[in-house]
Amino acid sequence: MDAKPQQNPEPPLSTLPPQGATSVPPPPASMRTTLRRAAFGAIAGAVLVAGAVMAVPDGAGKAGPPEPGPVARAEAAAAAGSPASLSDLTALIGDRQKWVETHPADAPSWAVLGTAYVEWGRRSADAAYLTRAEQALRRSLAAQPGERGNTQAWVGLGALANARNDFLAAKKWGETVRSRQPKDWAAYPVLIDAYNGLGEYAAAARATEKFGSLRQGAPALARTSEMYRNQGWREDALATAQEAADRATSPAGKAAAVHRLGDLAAERGEPAQALAQYDAALRTDRGHLASLAGRARALAALGRTDEALADYRTVTTKLPRPEYVLELGELYESLDLDGDARTQYAKLRELLGRARTAGVDEALTEARFEADHGDPEAAVELMRTAWGAQRRSSEVADALAWSLHRAGRSEEGLQYAERAVGTGVRNASYAYHLGMIESALGQEGPARGHLEEALRTDPDFSPLAAPLAREALDDLGEPAAGGPAQMEPPEPEPSAEPEPTRETRPEPSPEASRDASREAGKEAGAEPGPEPSQPAAPSPQVKPGASATP
Repeated sequence: MDAKPQQNPEPPLSTLPPQGATSVPPPPASMRTTLRRAAFGAIAGAVLVAGAVMAVPDGAGKAGPPEPGPVARAEAAAAAGSPASLSDLTALIGDRQKWVETHPADAPSWAVLGTAYVEWGRRSADAAYLTRAEQALRRSLAAQPGERGNTQAWVGLGALANARNDFLAAKKWGETVRSRQPKDWAAYPVLIDAYNGLGEYAAAARATEKFGSLRQGAPALARTSEMYRNQGWREDALATAQEAADRATSPAGKAAAVHRLGDLAAERGEPAQALAQYDAALRTDRGHLASLAGRARALAALGRTDEALADYRTVTTKLPRPEYVLELGELYESLDLDGDARTQYAKLRELLGRARTAGVDEALTEARFEADHGDPEAAVELMRTAWGAQRRSSEVADALAWSLHRAGRSEEGLQYAERAVGTGVRNASYAYHLGMIESALGQEGPARGHLEEALRTDPDFSPLAAPLAREALDDLGEPAAGGPAQMEPPEPEPSAEPEPTRETRPEPSPEASRDASREAGKEAGAEPGPEPSQPAAPSPQVKPGASATP
């Protein structure tokens, strides 16, 4: 699912459009005849969001339609809100490229092409396609402004902003479409991604519920599973993800759903189960390279490092996402292959530079790298900038906390680490970072608890950090036997005035005590004994404010 196109989808530079997200009837061709005659012979509106291009289905009026071709399959997947296969997505891009060469004023086709470029750029990790996407979407809006009904291009711009990690812009585009067309389901995946990226989880949950009411099926179930995961409801996330996998119909949709099951198993610290799910996703869709990266991660957790390295090399060649390159570098470092690790880190810096040039914000991955392998102060600045730009997700809070700790400012980082853990996401790395910060601040009890939580959640959450967590726990040692040494509250400071809160009795005189003892002895026929514990006494005087009842 994440690979380079089988055929180059780039049109000639003279006609290269910006990105977009709408669909119109294709030009005459054997594979496009039906679409040209559909929907009053006009545009088949479509929006490819989160891996799908929304389109008007093939027109009716013909009995026994032929087997759908790749373009029709891509549009059908889009209409269902599901991802299209790479080959079908490539066919759709090529189809729209040819069409706009002879129909340059067709706003919906530019929008489809632009949004398809967004999706291809995301799947291939090639930011150049995001630049083409922006050009196509702007071209679409120039032909037909959004205010005049071209909201599909606005949705495409929202998807583009999310692909660039510009969640504020994505939120703006999504909310603009929702305000005009609240029942247009295509706006909600954009909003969900934007809200999650900004850490606005309550808004993301509301958008998820609305999306589910408008577009039921596997895509809505996948989004609901993601919502449950962000709230820390693991069992609900798992059950809903399984239902999404059961209901997915296309190979690409099935692979994406099964991949989510693998991710959930990995977060639970079950690498063998995660490996089985990633393998199932790859059997369904051999091009789903995100599952190959997950497989490499699971193999590393199982100690099958040679296989893990082989998978990582493949995926970083075909899908060079910065986070995958960082993972491979850290795996090399954990194996004391420092030269190979340095090579990967140099590659990572190159990829981060390209992303900046293309307008893609990879600050989160860059900060994680700088905090542990470069300049922690630079990591702090990156995450402070992100936080100031309202990117306040659990991921950003955790990265900022860890960057501050690595820069020697653990006390300042503590509040962000607590915030990351407090969001509800059960992430072993978050618990590890909080535990290490607490340990540095001398908070041994909380530190021990959070480090144990990290290893209980996922004993092999990182080839570098998991051994450090175990080492830190050993250094903390076992808690003192019997609990804390000081269990009683401290003695109150003496006050200038007595506190008349208890009843007092006057002490009897020695003579009265002896007389009472003799009388008791006579009645019992025994010698006088010790003083009684409750001697007879006159009724006491009760001080103001004290109880009159003994």
